[in-house]
Amino acid sequence: MTADPPRLVPLPREGLPPWAESLLDQHGFWSGRIWYDTVLAHALPPAAEPLAARCGAAAVPLLGEGGRLRSLTTPYTQDWRPLAAPGLDAAGWRAAGQGFGALLRRRPPALLEAIDPAGAWLAPFLAGLRAAGIRATRFDHTGVWRETLADGQDWEGYLASRPSALRHTIARKGRRAERETRFDLIAAPGAALEAGIAAFHAARAGSWKPGEPFPDFDAALMRAAAAAGALRLGVLTRIADGTPLAAQYWILDQGGTRATVPKLFHLETERAASPGTVLTAMMLRHLIAEDRVRVIDFGRGDDAYKAHWVSGRVQLIGLVLADPRHPAGLAALARQAAGRLLRRFR
Repeated sequence: MTADPPRLVPLPREGLPPWAESLLDQHGFWSGRIWYDTVLAHALPPAAEPLAARCGAAAVPLLGEGGRLRSLTTPYTQDWRPLAAPGLDAAGWRAAGQGFGALLRRRPPALLEAIDPAGAWLAPFLAGLRAAGIRATRFDHTGVWRETLADGQDWEGYLASRPSALRHTIARKGRRAERETRFDLIAAPGAALEAGIAAFHAARAGSWKPGEPFPDFDAALMRAAAAAGALRLGVLTRIADGTPLAAQYWILDQGGTRATVPKLFHLETERAASPGTVLTAMMLRHLIAEDRVRVIDFGRGDDAYKAHWVSGRVQLIGLVLADPRHPAGLAALARQAAGRLLRRFR
C-alpha cells in the first residue's frame, strides 16, 4: 500500500473535521480542538480560505489569501505548529515536511508564524522541506513571556521573587482594593460567566487598548474553555457602584500545569489605583495556591509590565518558505539575502 499523496483540503468554518481528531494535542490547549474550532468560527478574515495541507501523518493548518498560503494564525495565537499524531518521530516529521514542500513547488512564498524554535518537530520538518527544494528563511516574530516555578514554590515564594516595586504596589493598592472592591473568579458555564464576560467587555471598552479585529472571539473562547474546565476569568468590581475596574482571563493547559493569560484589561480612568496589578496578583495567587500551576505564561508581545511578573522570554520565530523556481520565491530569497548583508554591514 502506498501513502496518500500530499494535498490541500478545505477546512470548514464551523470547526475541524472528524479526520483531524487523531492529530490534535489532547493536553496542549493551543493545538487542540477548542482553540481551532473557535478560531475557525470567530477569527478568520472574510476573504481568507482555511485549509490544511495533509502530509502523511501530519496536517499543516493554513490560510489561503490571494493565491498565497500562510499559517492559520491570528493576533491571538500563542503557539503554532503542524498537527500530528502523538509520538510522530523525526522520520515522520521529515516526511511531512517533504510532502508540504511538494505542495509549495512553483507557488509564491508561504509564511508561517508564532513558531517555538525549540519544538522537536521543527528541524526534521525543515529538513524535509529542503529535500523538496524549498528554502526556509527565519525571522523574529514575537516574544512570549513565561516562567517555570521552582519545585515546591508557593505563592509567597513566588511573590518574594518579584521586584520590590511590584511587591509594594500589590501590598499598598491591595489594602485599598480589599475595602472598596469585590473579586470574582469564574470557571464554569452559566449566568456568572455571562456576567463576567459582560464585565470583561466593559473593562476592555474603558482601557487604552485599540479595538479588537474579531470582537466575538474572546467571549467564544471563554465559553468553550469554561465548558472544558480550562477557564479562569477574573473580575475586579467597585462595590459602591458595580463598575468593573479590571478583568482578565487565563487558560489552563498541559494537564493544568500551565496557565496563559491571553487578555487583561483595566479602566484607564482608574489607573492610579492599579486595579490591573491588584487583579493579576489575586489571579496568580489562586492559580498557584489552588490550581497548582507550575508555568506562568503572560503570552505573546513585549509589553514592559510582563518582565515584572515573569523572568523568562522565548523568541517565537517566523518562516518564509520559498521555491527559487518561482519568480516571487526567487525575489523573496534575494530580499532576505540583501537584508542579511545589510545587517552585517551595519
